[in-house]
Amino acid sequence: MSSPQAERHAVVTGCSSGIGKAIAERLLADGWTVTGLSRSETSLGPGFRWLRADLSDPASLAETVAGVSPVDALVHAAGFQRTAVLGDLDPEALAGMFTVHVAAASALANIVVPRMPAGGRVLLIGSRTSTGSPGKSQYAATKAALLGMGRTWAQELAPRGITVNVLSPGPTDTPMLDDPGRSATPPKLPALGRLVDPEDVAALAGFLLGPHGKSITGQNYVICGGASL
Repeated sequence: MSSPQAERHAVVTGCSSGIGKAIAERLLADGWTVTGLSRSETSLGPGFRWLRADLSDPASLAETVAGVSPVDALVHAAGFQRTAVLGDLDPEALAGMFTVHVAAASALANIVVPRMPAGGRVLLIGSRTSTGSPGKSQYAATKAALLGMGRTWAQELAPRGITVNVLSPGPTDTPMLDDPGRSATPPKLPALGRLVDPEDVAALAGFLLGPHGKSITGQNYVICGGASL
């Protein structure tokens, strides 16, 4: 990437727990500085700066990141899940998930990517369920939208050497699994017999965001413990 390794700077949403926190910790361990965006205050040690952000209000994000220095990577990991089968679908649940998963990603990228140096990285956290899963049609739809958006950005940004990829975990051992809003679809152990470790997701993210990710763009990486077999 264009910046010296010691000065690489990433913005990571959803840094207070789960996959977002694991990715922020991975990047810090790899020598990045990280600006974390979340509703809950978070402290991850040296090199980390937390900013309170409301991802459910994309219009507010320009002010939130107004003073943030140019970034080498944007990671959008913030998200939540609401589940229901057809006949019980809640329009407000769909609107809320679309706003946090897709509209917030679009708003942030629109702000920070134009100032991103050549060779930068954008990583969107999708989901294995983007191809469809009973009881998760609305969640799947919002995550599928990231695939189309990310692949389009990859084409637009390729002339600048900026890569854009989607990382799509399966059932991951995070607090999201205990959210009452997804109680209609309790998690099932994947084929390997254990939930996905968020640190494994973070390790793959670290590779895609690192120097050897420079030749990978427009791709969707599924890490699901065999749930998609």
